[in-house]
Amino acid sequence: TIRPVRRSYYDPSSAPGKGVVWEWENDSGSWTPYDMDVGITIQRAYEKQHPWVDLSAIGFCYVIDFATMGQINRQTQRKRRVRRRLDMVYPLVSGTLPKSQSWPASPGAAAAPPVPACACPQCLLVMSVKATVSAAGPGTATLQPRKAPPAPPTAPKASALAPGAKVPNGMAPVRGSLKPLAAQGGRRQAASTPALSSASSTTSPPGTGSGKASRPGLGTLNRSHLQRLAIAQSRVLIASGVPTVPVKNLTGSSPVNPALAGITGILMSAAGLPVCLTRPPKLVLHPPPVSKSEIQSIPGISHTCRKTTKKQAKKGKTPEEVLKKYLQKVRHPPDEDCTICMERLSAPSGYKGPQPALKPDLVGKLVKCGHVFHLHCLVAMYNNGNKDGSLQCPTCKTIYGVKTGTQPPGKMEYHIIPHTLPGHSDCKTIRIIYNIPPGVQGPEHPNPGKSFTARGFPRHCYLPDSEKGRKVLKLLLVAWDRRLIFAIGTSSTTGESDTVIWNEIHHKTEFGSNLTGHGYPDINYLDNVLAELAAQGITEESLAQEKD
Repeated sequence: TIRPVRRSYYDPSSAPGKGVVWEWENDSGSWTPYDMDVGITIQRAYEKQHPWVDLSAIGFCYVIDFATMGQINRQTQRKRRVRRRLDMVYPLVSGTLPKSQSWPASPGAAAAPPVPACACPQCLLVMSVKATVSAAGPGTATLQPRKAPPAPPTAPKASALAPGAKVPNGMAPVRGSLKPLAAQGGRRQAASTPALSSASSTTSPPGTGSGKASRPGLGTLNRSHLQRLAIAQSRVLIASGVPTVPVKNLTGSSPVNPALAGITGILMSAAGLPVCLTRPPKLVLHPPPVSKSEIQSIPGISHTCRKTTKKQAKKGKTPEEVLKKYLQKVRHPPDEDCTICMERLSAPSGYKGPQPALKPDLVGKLVKCGHVFHLHCLVAMYNNGNKDGSLQCPTCKTIYGVKTGTQPPGKMEYHIIPHTLPGHSDCKTIRIIYNIPPGVQGPEHPNPGKSFTARGFPRHCYLPDSEKGRKVLKLLLVAWDRRLIFAIGTSSTTGESDTVIWNEIHHKTEFGSNLTGHGYPDINYLDNVLAELAAQGITEESLAQEKD
């Protein structure tokens, strides 16, 4: 979005001219300066030794009491402290005040010797625009469609607005001489970029006395011509490697219409500022609407929906009986620390909680990874977990048994839609829809008996309908059945506690863009999510286990 800016000048006898700033105390105890016009009004009353000043005349329902140095709200009667600072020194300007600060004039521009013209597309376009502005005369570069062009000036003077002339739509006049580049670039532009002939002028160099009528200037171009000129400007700048500046809503309800945006880019280029106004990328979370007849089931996967219910932990085995399957007893412990209690393995366990029916000095080694711990510590760790018959090494995260999670009940839908993802134009798209309602936490959750929220459901996620994409989906179905995709905890984005959150398996929730980092194209996503699933103990071997 383009917004106008301005630089204001004040009389030396006013508050800013004297370096005076009035401030009010905000709720945090710091001081906030009044707007300049308000400060000037307050200072004027202060200098006239008025006891107070009513700001309602300038649109504020406040009274400033100089006796108490306070601000009183006329409606609520609330009072705030005010103060007067004298340490703000603004620069002084001598001579005539400039009419515009948008295009500072270069004093030596008129006398500068001609320089060889550049032949790149950007410079050719800029020189053509300069030639058009110079030939069109005063006032024609102000975007006034459908008006007859004034007669070309007879004297070879630079294009400038008459003193006091108003410029509509916030456009700033181009000041300084435009003759050298216009004289050298006019004819070359006409030959090099004929597509722009309707929007540019190839008049004779000023001073030749030619009596031929010039082509229409910028002031006579209608909206469609100006839009084409803006598009041409963008294309040549992008082709020449100039960085782009996004302008929002060029075709929407923005205060900057396409014509003004394009001409602004041209004028900025004329001042030596490389710029290209483009449309910023849009966030595309969902695909175009899909009818039920277009939705297809996924080959090789039965059904299109799965539900989960509250699954209780497996009963009948004590923690000691579970650990026996994964441990070997160590008679001579190594001279190192137990990474759970941080005590030496040769010493008794440092766990101080409920004591299991084991001696505190017993030590065991996990059979797959070989890490050694106090048996006391491993039993305590198991009791503090999901108690589902599985164990995960606290050092290397190796999983023993089948790991399950604490995902609350919900539904998972999956099917194929006839649209393609960015970066996967050779296949359709698998859409996954997760839906989990709010409810009450169970015994396996952080706060049993307390309600939990479920924000943002149903959540839509996307995979390419490729061989690897279907493989990821099959493993996600295993993760869903094992209640590992979601959990209840504290949201990292909103800070809300006791809510449903993702559980370390990333999903792509952005369909047609990747502005949030959760979309496509992402060439590494499928490999990354396979690695995340493997870290949860879900691999291709898990598919065979589920069939069994």
